[in-house]
Amino acid sequence: MGKKKKRIDTTVQEGLSHNPFAGLDSIAFPEADPNKHKEVLPSGPAHASTQKPPREGHRGRVDIVRQKAHRGGKTVTVITQFVGISLSEKESLARSMQKTCGVGGTVKNGDIEIQGDQREAVAQILRKAGFRPVFAGG
Repeated sequence: MGKKKKRIDTTVQEGLSHNPFAGLDSIAFPEADPNKHKEVLPSGPAHASTQKPPREGHRGRVDIVRQKAHRGGKTVTVITQFVGISLSEKESLARSMQKTCGVGGTVKNGDIEIQGDQREAVAQILRKAGFRPVFAGG
């Protein structure tokens, strides 16, 4: 049992002045053309840059989802993905949907919620308002 393990020397011999990139000084790199790869960065939030602007005469796509989870078994129609629309306009759209469907509804977290499964009636109202409704989810 008497064999001792050989210890590895961990003392620094070069000091802290060692530069791992020092060898790159001898390589001649070509000069960069400043106009060749000019990239225009989008302004605003990152998620806004991934969406295309709506075409002329169209106000963009909105998703119509029927939800039942966490609502006590009640079905709710939720309209999401509004781009470039004010809260007051969402509230007026919600009021017109409530009147047409004869049910209650609200605007929560930027989405319109209408009581019951009202997807077809809501889609007609959104088409008249210039949106492109898409049925999403179940």
